[in-house]
Amino acid sequence: MKPRGSPQGLLRFNVPSTAARLVIRPPRRFASHASPSPSPPPSSSPSTPSPKQQRWLRLAFITAAAAGIGALVRSQQGPDSSTLNPVKFTPYYLVSREPVSSTGSFFILQPPKEDGSNNAVYEGAWKTGVWSVMFKQPQLQIGRDYTPLPSTSSGEEDDECLRFFIRKDPFGEVSRYLHSLDIGAPIEVRGPRIECEIPSDTRQILFIAGGTGIAPALQAGHTLLRRTSPTHKPKIHILWANRRREDCVGGVSETTTTTAAPQRSWLSGFSTSLKDKHTPIYPPKAADTSLIVRELEALQSQYPGQVSVDYFVDEEGTSIGKQSILDSTSSALSSKEPGKGKHNLILVSGPEGFISYMAGPKLWAQGMELQGPLRGILKELDLKNWAVWKL
Repeated sequence: MKPRGSPQGLLRFNVPSTAARLVIRPPRRFASHASPSPSPPPSSSPSTPSPKQQRWLRLAFITAAAAGIGALVRSQQGPDSSTLNPVKFTPYYLVSREPVSSTGSFFILQPPKEDGSNNAVYEGAWKTGVWSVMFKQPQLQIGRDYTPLPSTSSGEEDDECLRFFIRKDPFGEVSRYLHSLDIGAPIEVRGPRIECEIPSDTRQILFIAGGTGIAPALQAGHTLLRRTSPTHKPKIHILWANRRREDCVGGVSETTTTTAAPQRSWLSGFSTSLKDKHTPIYPPKAADTSLIVRELEALQSQYPGQVSVDYFVDEEGTSIGKQSILDSTSSALSSKEPGKGKHNLILVSGPEGFISYMAGPKLWAQGMELQGPLRGILKELDLKNWAVWKL
């Protein structure tokens, strides 16, 4: 599962983006004067409060009401809350960690209570598009965004666990922390955060994934394909690139594009020593089909004819190039149907270098991550019938 963005500090925890737009102005304080105000005549009856006293009473009432509302919100989103929310961190618990390859693992996290409240939160995110949650590294007070995997078996549909494919990055403080935890350890989670909305009229998605970028691809497929009806059968084609075959053992490509002559990989700009730097989680062992490939095959089985996958492996000399993308988009490029391109979407997800090579880098401005101009291979292909989004 691909981490989102760079590590964020303590300010991100305390000032979430949704709350940052709210500006709460404290009530003005009125100082009392040293000289007493004139006393009313003894014969007069008790008078109504003066305008100044009425203003003070209104301010006192508003302040008390605001304090009550704040206390209610804090009580609902406090440390004892068992419902995932984008404002406060909720303590989930690590119930399983299964190695997928020598550098990545499949994580399962469970909320403190399974009372059905989290399913409503998940469902809203699944209907919208690609989403993530943030994990907190408590010692360093930093966080990373990770993409939950969709449920592909009937036994997982009703539980409230979250599932992740997480690579152990030797330079990643959060991923190393997660891989060091014991089963049963608490993990503070906040979300959901919508990464990309998939419009309801989307007909086709081409998902270009690098490494753990396959997690958002599974999400996009899950969101898109559950909209299938007798008159609407959307399709998704996934191009998945990995450094090693062990990450996608058993994966068989749908087309012949991966058997073409070896192409220059986005990794070729890095030194060999950097490519080989990783911390093995366990000695690689033989397997007929990797866990992620099984997830993809389950999606294909559930929606026959609507899901296709091509696998590319850097150590085998195959990589995603211009021809691979053109082959995947040829039906839309050759179509003369007016407006059809408005329903086609290209999503790119993976390491920063991979995204930059395919579509140009994302940009940071005023504390926000922006899409930035389209560049790279997709810019050169000039696919006018497709909208592009970098994850």
